[in-house]
Amino acid sequence: MAATIMDGKKIAAEIREELKADVAVLRERGIAPRLDVILVGEDPASVYYAQAKERISKRIGVDFVWHRLPETASEDEVLTLLAELNNDSAVHGIMVELPLPKGMGKDKILAAVNPLKDVDGVNPLNQGYLALELDGLFPATPLACMEMLKRYEVPIRGQEAVIVGWGATVGKPLLPMLLGPRATVTTTHSRTRDLAAHTRNADIVISAVGRPGMITADMIKPGAVVIDVAINETPEGIVGDVDFAAVSEVAGYITPVPGGVGSVTTVLLYKNLLKGIELQQRAQAL
Repeated sequence: MAATIMDGKKIAAEIREELKADVAVLRERGIAPRLDVILVGEDPASVYYAQAKERISKRIGVDFVWHRLPETASEDEVLTLLAELNNDSAVHGIMVELPLPKGMGKDKILAAVNPLKDVDGVNPLNQGYLALELDGLFPATPLACMEMLKRYEVPIRGQEAVIVGWGATVGKPLLPMLLGPRATVTTTHSRTRDLAAHTRNADIVISAVGRPGMITADMIKPGAVVIDVAINETPEGIVGDVDFAAVSEVAGYITPVPGGVGSVTTVLLYKNLLKGIELQQRAQAL
């Protein structure tokens, strides 16, 4: 029996409607949610993603401000802009599009984003809050994985989960996100010896390596949930890490690429935006 396809586009549409209603309530209270995006240079992918955020902002009623700096901008110019946005009470969320130009200190710049406005969950403080199961703003892509499990009512407590990929954007944040609801979690990567020995025992497999066809049908336990986070460009088009056609004959649930996790990721930035407003108000009340 073929796997149930976890439809990211459908979930994203549901979340957009929920966000639209939440934004309307905030506006009735006199709060105009605002997201500021910083783009340094003209990286085509970064421009595309920023434009996508602008479109979603308009659809749900969020004010969107785009700060476009030239490739020649200095690190100090970016840090000065960040300081201004951090201290502007009208700005509720800040995101720095990556990659930054060569020679610019990415870690220094991301650490300069106000943790309460850090919609992408990149500030080290938020990463620490995640590890300690404290309240904060966390990376949207692993949050999208968790949202898909939630919306498809996949049980997590007591389940064997295997993360394939140890990157800072997805693999590492997923570990505490899965441990929180008490899954038993194994973290692996492309150089793990006998990777299949781990994945075959898993109830949930989440892959974020960036290697087309890496996860094959013989690596998956019948009925398992398979979430493919990777986006790989190939001559045949965009694919993930998972051999989708073959694995869908074995798995119980599977995400497509495209139309899976990626569709949910962008809208969850706006969930972080609204959560950030709540955290900012809480901080002001102290």
